[in-house]
Amino acid sequence: MRLYYLLSILLIISFQGCSTNQITISSKKTLQVETKKESEEDTENFDDEFTQEQDTVKDDPLSGYNRFMTSFNDTLFIYLADPISKGYATVFPEVLRLGISNFIHNIEFPIRFTNTLLQGKLQYSADELERFIANSTLGIGGIFNPASTIMHIPAHNEDFGQTLGYYGVGAGYHVVLPFIGPSNIRDIIGLVGDGYLSPLMYDKALKELRIPQNYLQSAGIYGFKMVNKNALHLGAYESLKKDAIDLYPFLRDIYEQKRTSEIEE
Repeated sequence: MRLYYLLSILLIISFQGCSTNQITISSKKTLQVETKKESEEDTENFDDEFTQEQDTVKDDPLSGYNRFMTSFNDTLFIYLADPISKGYATVFPEVLRLGISNFIHNIEFPIRFTNTLLQGKLQYSADELERFIANSTLGIGGIFNPASTIMHIPAHNEDFGQTLGYYGVGAGYHVVLPFIGPSNIRDIIGLVGDGYLSPLMYDKALKELRIPQNYLQSAGIYGFKMVNKNALHLGAYESLKKDAIDLYPFLRDIYEQKRTSEIEE
């Protein structure tokens, strides 16, 4: 009888030992599987990041230059353009600054009118023509804006870059222009096209139809236009960039998304 009890105890101990070994082996296998999965996930994440970096380099081959020019423009704005704009705003009241902005917008009517025609947006063209007539007469040469405030005729800021995009021309590489800021290959071509239409840009062949009579005067008018515009929106640039971790891609993405939206309208 004692022998029976002794054998029973030995069998129980042996069974528990086997169970413990099985559990240990099973746990080791589970740990190995989990470790393998984590390793595969880390590898996949690394591959994704590497692929994204390769895509970025491929899509933005001018990133080195663009970063430098973004930093240059940012420094120029902070230490020169913005202080000048603030001093300008102190001297000239807002109503005068707004009148100058209205006048400049009105005189650039040929850009908007031509591009709405090129895109086949005839209602937009009619709106722009009505606005030009109303603001040039009732608005005293465009200083006031009765087309918006009284007649409620919508404005359509179409340019040649948008016209090219409307017909399917791709944006091309992103390019940051000195003094101007974010742009792309398509929009640079658009700037040249609009330059032929703008009375504020000098052109030797069309000298009689232009306000500036040389390139220096043309650059001066552009600088004045930018100062007046910034003086009407003081602090806007600082507010825009305060959330940027990396300024260049932040401004690049905002610009490209904005242009895509404008073309799709």
